[in-house]
Amino acid sequence: MNETSPSPKTPPTLTPAAFHILLVLADRENHGYAIMREVAEHTGGKMRLGPGSLYGTIKRMLADGWIEESDERPDPELDDERRRYYRLTGVGLKIVRAEAERLEQLVNIARGKRLLRNPKSV
Repeated sequence: MNETSPSPKTPPTLTPAAFHILLVLADRENHGYAIMREVAEHTGGKMRLGPGSLYGTIKRMLADGWIEESDERPDPELDDERRRYYRLTGVGLKIVRAEAERLEQLVNIARGKRLLRNPKSV
């Protein structure tokens, strides 16, 4: 990233697990198992987060202030009370946006080198 990084703890690039978790949480709060399912769905099954990887990454992101545990709960009739729900913080949103922009720049470079098709010509 650059000198205006959202947090001094922000790594230059996120791990794939962290990026995918933040992407899932970008539009709504969610619990761990649903995050695992959504990551697998978004990647066509190419990336599957196991519980150790998922919860280890969540623990680090909680400690760094990128996400927080939500106090709001769905109707108990529709949910398991043991589930913990997570949501992005303002810092987390800045981090996932910065990473998406960094990746977009790399994709644009790859397109310029004709490594990828231009989406307008598809």
